[in-house]
Amino acid sequence: MPESESPTQPNIKTIGIIGAGQMGGGIAHVCALAGYNVVLSDVSEEVAKATVETIGHYMDRQIGRGTIDEADKAAALARLSVGSGMEIFADADVVIEAASENEELKREILKALCPVLKPETIICSNTSSISITRLASTTDRPEKFMGMHFMNPVPLMQLVELIRGIATDPETFDTIKTLTGSLGKTVSTAEDFPAFIVNRILLPMINEAVYTLYEGVGSVSSIDIAMRLGANHPMGPLELADFIGLDTCLAVMHVLYEGLADTKYRPCPLLVKYVEAGWIGKKSGRGFYDYSGDVPVPTR
Repeated sequence: MPESESPTQPNIKTIGIIGAGQMGGGIAHVCALAGYNVVLSDVSEEVAKATVETIGHYMDRQIGRGTIDEADKAAALARLSVGSGMEIFADADVVIEAASENEELKREILKALCPVLKPETIICSNTSSISITRLASTTDRPEKFMGMHFMNPVPLMQLVELIRGIATDPETFDTIKTLTGSLGKTVSTAEDFPAFIVNRILLPMINEAVYTLYEGVGSVSSIDIAMRLGANHPMGPLELADFIGLDTCLAVMHVLYEGLADTKYRPCPLLVKYVEAGWIGKKSGRGFYDYSGDVPVPTR
């Protein structure tokens, strides 16, 4: 959304984002367009620079659709800076961690991040499933820590789940809720239980679709066609799993299975096998579909 249509949260000028993958890049995209200065960090600064180029291409599509203009794009890209270390977040008012869905990795990042931040800086995690309370306990400011779960692709999807940890204070929540609104997003508030709302419902459905394939009830194409046309879903569950990343799907199912101790959340063995093979979806070129040609071809 162009800056002129989306007033910024007045207490926040600079937003730091850790992780320049699909999610981190999307979050940087919407924050810069909304008028915030954005600092984007990745292990490799070259990766972060490439992500900024990708953001520019996505903005060109928005220009083509008439949702922004060239001036909006130029102003947004001018607000974006990149780096590879934590020290670049020294002036950030909010930092959003958007690394891979791996709790140990997130904990390591948070431990390295806290010493460079201003005392008043709020930290959010874009985790889609991991306990906010546990992640907050890694930091020196659990009262200024919460979940801010964006949906993929971030520029197109309207929802952001906001999750309070047990120690999150009301002022932190109110500030991030206002920030979310300034990005043109709609808030859904979730309690701090495994996978929150969206993935608590969505991932078991995907896992059941994989079981349906595993048990030979239907092929990849028949399962996806059935759910697209029979349930009016915009994307079949196996196609969606490839889009999300089968590694991420498996990680969320593990969080559900371990966190809720219910066998209905047991990851399908076929999902495990695909991840073990490195067939993790669109980002690897192969998952339930093979993406090496012009048209995706089912792999089973």
